[in-house]
Amino acid sequence: MRHQFLERCFLAMTEKNHKKRVTFKLYAPSAHEVFIARSFNNWRKTARPLRKCKDGTWRTTINLNPGIHEYRFIVDGVWCGDPNTPARRVNQIGIFNCVVWV
Repeated sequence: MRHQFLERCFLAMTEKNHKKRVTFKLYAPSAHEVFIARSFNNWRKTARPLRKCKDGTWRTTINLNPGIHEYRFIVDGVWCGDPNTPARRVNQIGIFNCVVWV
């Protein structure tokens, strides 16, 4: 219930419906491939690859509409959360998705 209240408050405070650039990053220097699956791409596992930087951090930038979006990383075929994002929401199968507010 508290989460639904926060969603309503957030959406009420959002006056403009402009997309914003959001950068997702994950430090995984030994990974061979990293993708992001999310509520805003119908949870397709390979729809959005991240690019590996020299320091071992993987990153991608996505234009998102205002609102609350859920996501998870797929690192070498294994689903995992974002250790840099404390916001979580339980999905339909009882696993926690990461949450980003735009």
